[in-house]
Amino acid sequence: MKRKGLRFYLHIYRKILAQDIKSKMSYRADFIISTLGMIFTNISGFVGFWILFRNFPSINGWTYHEMLFLYGFSLVSITPVQCLFDNNWSLRQQVYSGDFIKYCFRPINLFFYYQSEVFDIKGLGQLAFGIGTIAYSWSRIGLAFTPLVLLKLIVFLITASLIMIALQNAAAATCFWIQNSFYVLDLAFRFKDYAKYPVTIFSTVFRFIFTFIVPIAFIAYYPSLVILRPDEIPLLSWLSPFIGIAFFFVSYKIWMRGATRYSGTGS
Repeated sequence: MKRKGLRFYLHIYRKILAQDIKSKMSYRADFIISTLGMIFTNISGFVGFWILFRNFPSINGWTYHEMLFLYGFSLVSITPVQCLFDNNWSLRQQVYSGDFIKYCFRPINLFFYYQSEVFDIKGLGQLAFGIGTIAYSWSRIGLAFTPLVLLKLIVFLITASLIMIALQNAAAATCFWIQNSFYVLDLAFRFKDYAKYPVTIFSTVFRFIFTFIVPIAFIAYYPSLVILRPDEIPLLSWLSPFIGIAFFFVSYKIWMRGATRYSGTGS
């Protein structure tokens, strides 16, 4: 069989995306309410920081606007998993009902086919709020803005997002092996709430866990240091793009191994 290239998959994805957005926009009230709900949820986080820093001028050397930058950075970096990989939440039901088998008979990449079926457009509201938070905190901190800095920001945001995508992929794929996989996926998703804080505020044990076991420190903390504190960038910050790519690749292999096992056994 001829191997399909990037152009083919982009063409297919545009068609799938257009159909999915059309179906969602037919229920406009649901879309508007869900989007507003997500925006207000993010605003509550913003207000939480404001209340906290009314009582404390800084937390372990981190100022209010630096924490806001981390918060905005984390919101933007988790947007891709919200928009592009939301179908992972349905994987467990598809596998247990047997409906997943339909994805195994298409002459295209199984992972791509399954994930591209759903696009959560509500995540765009989160993206806009995150960009606005980064821009506001950026101006208040007085960070330099050059084309090179902007390029670094984009590169490190993209690679940081791979960590959250990888966490969700690996957690969702556990449904191919265990029954109560929802709790694994839910736990992995909840870890994102810790990504908006600098890892230095946690104890040594949690610092190690959030860096080397469940690497949520690479969702915002380490990559954002390249922009926030350019004069004291740790090695892990520079390594974060490679760690993001490697972690995503491993999670993809886990997901595909589970899917191949499923199609092979007919379970």
